[in-house]
Amino acid sequence: MKIDTVCDLSSFRRFMIVSTCDSFIPDEFVSDENVFPERASDQGTMYLEAEDKETLEQIRDIRFTRVSNVLGIIYNSKSGRTHLKWRQFKGDLGRLTGEASTNTIVNLSTAGALDEKYVRKYGRQAQEQTVGEQEQLGY
Repeated sequence: MKIDTVCDLSSFRRFMIVSTCDSFIPDEFVSDENVFPERASDQGTMYLEAEDKETLEQIRDIRFTRVSNVLGIIYNSKSGRTHLKWRQFKGDLGRLTGEASTNTIVNLSTAGALDEKYVRKYGRQAQEQTVGEQEQLGY
């Protein structure tokens, strides 16, 4: 599903954590809104463009980084089915654009980065696609 919406930085940060490291991120990093997960491109890119970055710790394939003034984030899933960009435009608000898988839609919604309008729209599109496929197959 195509994504083009506005969301705040903390919601997108929560999405990144839920999607990649929720089971092992240290509690002190969860509570620090300036700590973000990053990941190398060969594992599915998570990259932050910020004024200042400091690597705190590497756990598994995730590097935890303390940042200030995030300008943009690139998120690509390991599966390759999700490609998202968050770009700051006013304070902690940013424009979220890209292509998202079903699992990503669920995680974005859970994190508060997508509102119900997008989730309902996705549900209608998926249902229409299923009906169309069934008609093509003669069901």
